[in-house]
Amino acid sequence: MNKYSASIGIWCLDAGAVNCSPVELSSCLGAVTGGGQPSPQCCGKLREQQPCLCGYIRNPSLRPYVNSPNARKVAAACGVNIPRC
Repeated sequence: MNKYSASIGIWCLDAGAVNCSPVELSSCLGAVTGGGQPSPQCCGKLREQQPCLCGYIRNPSLRPYVNSPNARKVAAACGVNIPRC
């Protein structure tokens, strides 16, 4: 992780070649907060951000969203496993 991304911390976590940014998952927000079905765009972004999920889980500000029952339903509907970190 370079000095710039370390200074940003929670917004640009490094998971290899993936740009870890929770903003990338904004298309999932409605499904996570409202319990609806995820859109194809949400599922695509969730698959893309899967290597970043442990970083999001470790972040106290993001953990409630990632570990919520609705987030788990969205992940399951998209075929994405939420890891145990």
